[in-house]
Amino acid sequence: MEILAYIAAFVVGLSLGLLGAGGSILTVPILVYLLKLDVVTATTYSLFIVGLTSLAGGTKSIINGLVSMRIALIFGTPSLVTAFSIRHWLLPEIKQDLFAIGRLVITKDLLLLLFFALLMIATAYRMIRPLKLKERDTHNYVQVAFYGVLTGIVTGFLGAGGGFLIIPALVLVLGLPMKKAVGTSLIIITLNTLITFFGTMHHVRIDWTLLLTFSACSITGIFVGLGFNRKVPAEKLKPAFGWFVLAMGIYIIITELSALHARG
Repeated sequence: MEILAYIAAFVVGLSLGLLGAGGSILTVPILVYLLKLDVVTATTYSLFIVGLTSLAGGTKSIINGLVSMRIALIFGTPSLVTAFSIRHWLLPEIKQDLFAIGRLVITKDLLLLLFFALLMIATAYRMIRPLKLKERDTHNYVQVAFYGVLTGIVTGFLGAGGGFLIIPALVLVLGLPMKKAVGTSLIIITLNTLITFFGTMHHVRIDWTLLLTFSACSITGIFVGLGFNRKVPAEKLKPAFGWFVLAMGIYIIITELSALHARG
């Protein structure tokens, strides 16, 4: 299963390089279903993997002048504070067995996976039917803070980067051009996930060999994808990948609810 997981990690990076988004949403399901990690550990590992992979893409954006560090800090600060607070103080205090419905015991892992599946479905929808983002020069920093907190909640609980929330906020609320919004989003995700990971990683046991190998496969994939993205029409690939993410989200819901019913 480990070899299959590392191949899947490469595909995650490949999709990020080709499409610019969406691939990292598969990281947690790979860690849970192929490497058999518990959900809290998987979301913690995901912070590091998503952060390191975003750093690889974000570094290129900085070199190309496609990052606004000022806006990254304005958006990233409330996001980082929220994500760090959730993983450091809130998540460890949530007990594993939350409540029971008859003989069915609802656990923290189950709820996290179900929320993650809903996030996958939302992301898939955005890939299948992308929003028409028209740049606006509104500079509404209250809205920016709201989006930052919302992104922090997604990152804190689910270990996801939240790019599908960040990019519309940067374009519609702060008026960034799309290419600069993508680059700035990568930096926000990098800061958000890596700082949260290193600040809260003591809550789980870290297998550095697995984590670094998985990350290396993902980063290799992103560079291969970047090499092909000029030859392959990303807008044609994105809906197809969106349908795959949608299928995975539905699979998680069916699998977890079936397992819950079997345990009951």
